[in-house]
Amino acid sequence: MLTLPDYPWDAMAPYRAAAQAHPGGEVNLSIGTPVDPTPEVIRQALSRAADAPGYPTTHGTAALREAIADWFARRRSAPGVDPEAVLPTIGSKEFVAWLPTLLGLGPGDVVVRPLIAYPTYDMGAVIAGAQPVAADDVTALDEQTRRRVKLIWLNSPGNPTGKVDDVATMRAAVEFAREVGAVVASDECYAELPWETEEVPSVLDPRVCGGSHEGLLAVYSVSKQSNLAGYRAAFTAGCAQLIAGLLNTRKHAGMIMPAPVQEALRAAVTDQAHVAAQREIYRSRRRTLKPALEQAGYRVEHSEAGLYLWCTDGSGETWAQVQRLADQGIIVGPGVFYGEAGAGYIRVALTAPDDRIAAAAERLGG
Repeated sequence: MLTLPDYPWDAMAPYRAAAQAHPGGEVNLSIGTPVDPTPEVIRQALSRAADAPGYPTTHGTAALREAIADWFARRRSAPGVDPEAVLPTIGSKEFVAWLPTLLGLGPGDVVVRPLIAYPTYDMGAVIAGAQPVAADDVTALDEQTRRRVKLIWLNSPGNPTGKVDDVATMRAAVEFAREVGAVVASDECYAELPWETEEVPSVLDPRVCGGSHEGLLAVYSVSKQSNLAGYRAAFTAGCAQLIAGLLNTRKHAGMIMPAPVQEALRAAVTDQAHVAAQREIYRSRRRTLKPALEQAGYRVEHSEAGLYLWCTDGSGETWAQVQRLADQGIIVGPGVFYGEAGAGYIRVALTAPDDRIAAAAERLGG
């Protein structure tokens, strides 16, 4: 039996209780789960596909894969994605957690992830028996570690920091990976939510990959852009050889996106109007919350894209900040959940209804 650390969010119970005791009720800004309605265009697509008596295809329908390939060209400056090299996944978290295992990694292999990062990158390595290593600059790894690197995770825009990697940074990681024979998997799930940046490059952008998708996987979820977390709808695309191997393994394992969800996903990547509308909702919430945090003595770092504000009061004490805000009825994410380098920081999500965002801003101002 695998022995994994306790799920970190369980440690938040006393802080949730403190926030819930606030006379005005809690404002939960700790988890990035969408709260706005799922767009009608997506619900209609799901409904139309509800009569699905047969098994769905693990590879996804041809129409879905073609729509995703077109989305990469339109939205991610990544033309030339082969629909055969597209694979739907049951949300992106399961793919992150199982990719090292599905690639056949194990003891002695190294999985590199960003210094401050979503904890599932580490858990995926641990599940496979590989070693997770935290590094923002893979080219600076020591020689012994370099020889063992088999998978490099990029995450841009980053969770929790909202940091966006530029073309040169991503290209350096790709070149390093090809030099050592490693796979690069780029988690780009927040790419449709830019705020203070001109572009959010994809690993499949020709400027990054040199026109070749060999050894590369771009990972994307529509949960954030389309309020679709409950559907578990995501996909990966890139290297035809890697996709073929992953597809074969997922067929054996029964890792199949339900047919109605495949149609919902196709609608989500085809219709841009709902994405633009949701982006403006988050922009408005950010404009309310960011200055309120700054006026309350918090410094917001990075956060140029994505669903979060990465903050610190400069004290260096993560849990004291979490408690301070819980006493104001505001629940936030502790930076230490994202690695040792996150100590002294908190993550504040934009995923609360407008009235609760306004309540949080008012409390911060008090």
